[in-house]
Amino acid sequence: MHLDVTTDVLISQLGYTNNEQTQQQAIKIIENTKDFDKFSKHIISFNDQLKKINSFIAISNSKPYLKIKCGNSDATKIVEEFHKEVEHFKTKYNLDIEQIPNKDVYYILGKI
Repeated sequence: MHLDVTTDVLISQLGYTNNEQTQQQAIKIIENTKDFDKFSKHIISFNDQLKKINSFIAISNSKPYLKIKCGNSDATKIVEEFHKEVEHFKTKYNLDIEQIPNKDVYYILGKI
């Protein structure tokens, strides 16, 4: 199955309301994320996988990238599983992912 991840698909699959602001954010994310089209279809399934450990992929308000966020940083086992899943996603799709220092949050910068 081939899935083109357009701004509309990205917004709806990540659970956002489709309005002018989210459209503009999604456009900037797609433009700024290196080779977005080469791995974008996997973002949706990765987000579904992250939900099992109370984590998710979100639109960043501070940078023009998607962020991967751990939803429960109080549970050590969940945090460890979260970092393991992010590392696996990063390695599998050869991605440049930046962790925010001292937080369980990463930015997806694009392909290496």
